[in-house]
Amino acid sequence: MLLSQIGVCLFMFVVGMELDVQQLRQQARTAVLVSQVSILFPYFLGVLSSLFLFSTLAPPNTTFLAFGLFIGISMSITAFPVLARILEERGLTNTALGSTAIACAATDDVTAWIVLAFVVAIVKAGSLGASILSIGLVLIFVAFMLFWAKPRMPRWIGRPVLAGCAPGKGVVASVLAFVFASALVTDVIGIHAVFGSFLAGVVMPSEGGFKEFLKVRLEHFSSVFLLPLFFAFTGLRTQMGLLNEPSGWMICLGLIFIATLGKLGGAMVTARLTGINWIDSFALGALMNTRGLVELIALNVGYDLGILSPRIFTMLVIMALVTTGLTGPLLSLSDQLRTKRALAANPT
Repeated sequence: MLLSQIGVCLFMFVVGMELDVQQLRQQARTAVLVSQVSILFPYFLGVLSSLFLFSTLAPPNTTFLAFGLFIGISMSITAFPVLARILEERGLTNTALGSTAIACAATDDVTAWIVLAFVVAIVKAGSLGASILSIGLVLIFVAFMLFWAKPRMPRWIGRPVLAGCAPGKGVVASVLAFVFASALVTDVIGIHAVFGSFLAGVVMPSEGGFKEFLKVRLEHFSSVFLLPLFFAFTGLRTQMGLLNEPSGWMICLGLIFIATLGKLGGAMVTARLTGINWIDSFALGALMNTRGLVELIALNVGYDLGILSPRIFTMLVIMALVTTGLTGPLLSLSDQLRTKRALAANPT
């Protein structure tokens, strides 16, 4: 359990480092509109669904507020790292679709984790006053990291290192200490440790390929040695036997449909309204519907807090896997439609 959590923290640190603020600014209009609609619309559908699921699938001591908020956020997450890998494998990273998708997913990622942080703070605090205190502390910590720590980070790491010199063991050890200290702070505040790890990645300087140096080493280490433990841990929690009745599978299929309608449909329609053609809008929606490991991390947070019962947890894990698995075939379909359109425009 401890090693799997360390692996998740390192993974979220890498996710934070991959966030390109400059790219977000360049794609601001489309990124903000598509990402926010692709959060709000599935979130609304998730909360609406929880009205029908709460009585039969919520744990005994969970309030409707906690359950509804968490079902909403589980429908709203996009796996930014998985999306980036898919774009890279298909050679779409430097295309207009790829840059738009990365900007939208990054904006979505930040918003979704902020919302999840607030939900966790509300659930763990228990009372309104304690919730306000937790949220206030979170905002102070975020402001501290972005406006105080980030500008000073290059000086702390050292200009020679950022100028191209290979970071030594002491620098890497200091960065790891900073990551785990940030994770500890957010855990003590009352939200999950992964939020602190994510923020630690966001404030890392990008000069001289420093982020790339850390990313290669930490990502390989965590993906090979630690994240498999997290997958195994999640697999042990996923009890397929709880869905041995047709009604359970029908609910699971309904959740997959709602999640896809909210994410893919919301992103596609919004992208079309910003001027993107229907085929690229469909491809962008398919990419935004990718949930992957980030969704599994969020679901485990809900399970640990007692918000999700083993049965609904299993259904949502299946939903995350299916929606992620659909991304490849849907992108292939968009490629076929794009080819047909090109042939129709140039029949010779």
